[in-house]
Amino acid sequence: MMDTLSPDPPPAEGARSAPRPAPLPIQSRFPPVPMRILLPNLLTLLALCLGLTAMRFALEGRFETAVIAIVISAVLDGLDGRLARALKGTSRFGAELDSLADFVDFGVAPAFVLYTASLYQIKSLGWFAAMVFAVAAALRLARFNVAIDDASRPSWMANFFVGMPAPAGAVVGLLPIYVHGLGLPYDRAFVPIETAYVLFVAFLMASRIPHFSGKHIGRVPREMVLLVLFAVAAIILLVATFPMEMLVAMTLAYLCTIPFGVRYYRALARTSPQGSARETPAV
Repeated sequence: MMDTLSPDPPPAEGARSAPRPAPLPIQSRFPPVPMRILLPNLLTLLALCLGLTAMRFALEGRFETAVIAIVISAVLDGLDGRLARALKGTSRFGAELDSLADFVDFGVAPAFVLYTASLYQIKSLGWFAAMVFAVAAALRLARFNVAIDDASRPSWMANFFVGMPAPAGAVVGLLPIYVHGLGLPYDRAFVPIETAYVLFVAFLMASRIPHFSGKHIGRVPREMVLLVLFAVAAIILLVATFPMEMLVAMTLAYLCTIPFGVRYYRALARTSPQGSARETPAV
């Protein structure tokens, strides 16, 4: 009797073997993600890494390097949103990631750098100022996320931020570090002034004071292209050559624009048919 477990006999010479069925394609549980969505998120993650690295620099006493890392993080934060809109790669995931990264980059990291550099000298009060700064950044970001879904906002309000933006708050709030980088010693006598300034910037972030938004700047006229390119290149070179001096100048210039923003906002609120008393922030 033939053993039932023996292999099948080989086919006869000249006979054709039956074709094997093609393997079934392996279907992924998740659809592929296009690169136009990944690129803005990669910029956000790079900015997050810079914010975390700024805290390491602060622990090592390299405060000027720490603030440069935060400033570059703020630049990347401005680029990732524009890149997402240009590539049509906006997503809910990217928006959530950007908000969480912003809290670390512009809330936690600047507060940590400020406390490590000088605010620690007055102990609990300095820590209180650092915490208030981080909490104000969190509140500012939460309010911004809620405002995005508000369809009842007038179109002209897109030209303004309600409260100082978190990236601007981080760059402006680090002004004491810039001044120390110019030669001011880390003396305990200056710490109360620095503490009051940090609390003031935290108030600007948490308040409803309007600030100009640069998201809706129109196209550059053709005859002004060369001048704009020259000005941008000159500013970049000046920042690279005199970083602390330029950061002080840009911080003071930004603070000077706040009253003009408030005035222009109120003028639009009065003249716009969509404006109302409740939309004008209390200053």
